[in-house]
Amino acid sequence: MTDKNSPQGSLSAPTRRETTFKRVAILFAGGPAPAANAVISTAANSFMRAGIEVYGIMYGYSGLVEYTPEKPLEADKHYKLLTPQMLKRSRNSQGILIGTARANPGKLISAPAHLEDPQLSAPLRRVYDGLCSLGVDALISIGGDDTLKTANKFKMYQDRLPASAKRIPVVHLPKTIDNDYMGIDFTFGYFTAVETLASEIRNLLADAEASKSYFLTETMGRSAGWLSYGAAIAGEASLVISVEDIIGSYRLKETVVNQKTGESEAREIMDVDRVVARIVKTMIAREEENKQFGVIVMAEGLAELLPQKYLEGIPRDEHNHISISHVNLGRMFSKLVTEAFKKQTGRSRKVTGLQLGYESRCARPHAFDVMLGSQLGVGAYRALVEEKKNGVMVSVIGQLQLHYVPFEKLIDPESLVTVVRYIETSSDFHRLARFLETYVDE
Repeated sequence: MTDKNSPQGSLSAPTRRETTFKRVAILFAGGPAPAANAVISTAANSFMRAGIEVYGIMYGYSGLVEYTPEKPLEADKHYKLLTPQMLKRSRNSQGILIGTARANPGKLISAPAHLEDPQLSAPLRRVYDGLCSLGVDALISIGGDDTLKTANKFKMYQDRLPASAKRIPVVHLPKTIDNDYMGIDFTFGYFTAVETLASEIRNLLADAEASKSYFLTETMGRSAGWLSYGAAIAGEASLVISVEDIIGSYRLKETVVNQKTGESEAREIMDVDRVVARIVKTMIAREEENKQFGVIVMAEGLAELLPQKYLEGIPRDEHNHISISHVNLGRMFSKLVTEAFKKQTGRSRKVTGLQLGYESRCARPHAFDVMLGSQLGVGAYRALVEEKKNGVMVSVIGQLQLHYVPFEKLIDPESLVTVVRYIETSSDFHRLARFLETYVDE
């Protein structure tokens, strides 16, 4: 069978397509992820082999949002010309070749009408002007849901420009070790992060068995439990609990005063006592199996569901989200579990709380993440040059088959926010953990 895109034969180089692009920019924003350099290098090489120059924008949007004609972008400080020599054997390397940052030029835009406001849209204008000043013809954005939202707002901003204004097509490549992205089954770096955390869990299991104790680990995953579940399954943890599990009898409601508005509002919370009791049940069940040790995995996002009494003094961001790093969920629950176990059994059992996560974000990527990241990188070229797309997220299905998801299918048209992809509690992936961990009937 002959590939429709390779009429010269199955071993021929990809057909070179006609394009007006002379120069493209690649930008990485948000937290790091393994295989970032596979994405960057394969995207860059695809364009360079087509005779298109590639600029790597340094440290996300942090330089672009500060651009003015009086403060121009500087080579090697705000951007760098990528070359084949620079990218040599970089697919499997750690870190991020062009750096990253969390600067968000679209944070003031929360409705389409805001794009008409010159003050609210000024950061997007500076990004546009900055890219125009570099002669950039297309933008490849790599990042999480905030970066996807920014890419969409950047496109929408340009849609409102006069017809004679230059247009910079934008495609987005999804990135998060949390794997909670709509529109793609698995994000690059997820499996490497899972294996890194799973390796630590296995080490902790050996430690726990040697000392007849427990470790209660808090893993990354603010919104969904993909990372905690993956790490627990691969690491052979005794029990894993994430935000998706706080349903039914594990969920309560409380009335609190919103710190920003001063108004009373109802919020859904976890029943902490019931969650602690469930962990103690696992410990007792394991003792009945002559296992006086174990590792419990909890997703950091559970902190958002804590009752208000546990959150006093915890700082919040502009969206009223708590600073999860200030909570230390692992330490908090280890104390509660230790006390509950002693009260129920009359015996002591050491439970140590630990936070895991940062060490996984720049781990050396596994083969699958390199393959997935490489396909997404190549997909950026194919979307822009072969398919002449604009305003799409590059995705894969099945055996790394490319497809392109329009921004409007991923982002609410009114609020301009993305939708979190949670683990479905009826799914076989969720049930897999219950089959593998210590059995407890509820």
